[in-house]
Amino acid sequence: MPTAVAVVGLFFPQREALGLDPRESTPGFKRQMVILDAETRSLKRASIVMKRVLGLDVSTNTIERVALEVGNDLEAAEQEHWQKILTGEVSVPSLAIVAFDGGRIRTRKIGCGPGVHLDAKGWNETKNATFVSATSETSEVDPQPEPPTCFLDADHVAKLTEKAKTKENAGSDDSLPQEQEDPEQDQACKTKASHKPQRLLRTVIASMKNSKQFGDQMAREAKRRRFDEAPRKAYVADGLTCNWTIHAEHFHDYTAILDFTHAVTYLFTASLLCFGKTDEAWNAYLAWMTKVWQGDVGLVIAALKSQQTRVGTPPADAEEDDPREQLRRVIGYLENNQDRMRYDEYRMRGLPTTSAWMESAVKEMNYRTKGTEMFWNNPAGAEAILQIRAAALSDDDRLVRLLSHRPGQSTLRRSQPSAQAA
Repeated sequence: MPTAVAVVGLFFPQREALGLDPRESTPGFKRQMVILDAETRSLKRASIVMKRVLGLDVSTNTIERVALEVGNDLEAAEQEHWQKILTGEVSVPSLAIVAFDGGRIRTRKIGCGPGVHLDAKGWNETKNATFVSATSETSEVDPQPEPPTCFLDADHVAKLTEKAKTKENAGSDDSLPQEQEDPEQDQACKTKASHKPQRLLRTVIASMKNSKQFGDQMAREAKRRRFDEAPRKAYVADGLTCNWTIHAEHFHDYTAILDFTHAVTYLFTASLLCFGKTDEAWNAYLAWMTKVWQGDVGLVIAALKSQQTRVGTPPADAEEDDPREQLRRVIGYLENNQDRMRYDEYRMRGLPTTSAWMESAVKEMNYRTKGTEMFWNNPAGAEAILQIRAAALSDDDRLVRLLSHRPGQSTLRRSQPSAQAA
């Protein structure tokens, strides 16, 4: 007699659990596999938890096959506006915040099967977005005219700048170090204040799709959340062109906000280009950063143009690492984003000034999608895990809801005898 195993209301023989075929498993058991896959570090860890906690020996291949099924179901549900899955009345938020950020994961070369087969270094771009219903207070004066202490710490600012460079180069260098956390300084930037938005409900989407397709998906999610009806709407991102192309096409009536942290890294870089690693450079950074925090971006641009005259205008054939050319690019960055850097105004209106929530979501995505020697099949495996992880990180329980509404939820699905024989 085979040993029987009970799992959260499910009951089936141990012999079915061993080498389980996804066609033979109950929908409830599939639900458990997918949630473990979404919340653990890897397929291997999910398999270990299944065995050690539930007493079931389930292969990583089985978990992967089920995850691919669910990834496809999540894509289909999103295309159908989550009908019959996300039910109930959707409240209009007093403050709607949309944030966008790109990421990278390593994928195998298409059509090469298992193993490590890479195009170049294997890095491919992902798209990530968060949609946050929030609340905050407004004021008639700037409620925080002085910048947070974390931006006054030289070591912290240097680390932020290095991290920004690492992110920019992540696609071309697979030897780059993993991003390092700085909990103490991160906490220094998380000061509680009534003007700062307080999160009520967050949903997350992620995909390997191109910017045009992902922008359409972002628009659908915002519409489903009734963000277009919110009295205050903000769109936060860094300075990449694709971010603001999406804003112009789908979110043009949202207040455009350049993440202040990215502006800080450019200002710090500019100070080094102008004065080298000296006290004069740090003092210049502090003055420029404070002015930008207070909304006086024009004054900083004028100061940098004066410095450009002093150090020299780059020739037409200047190399990318020429300090004169790098300074010219910093000035161009600030000029292009000047209308998105009215930070004093944003604080008065109770809007965000950084993309901290987006950065946090990306870290949560990376927990499942990035790691040493972690490679994904492109596009199926990569797209599936992005869909599943993003759904798991959403506060509306959309992953569990979808898994509960999948066909055959109340029955045991088994393959036909002929399929079993094959």
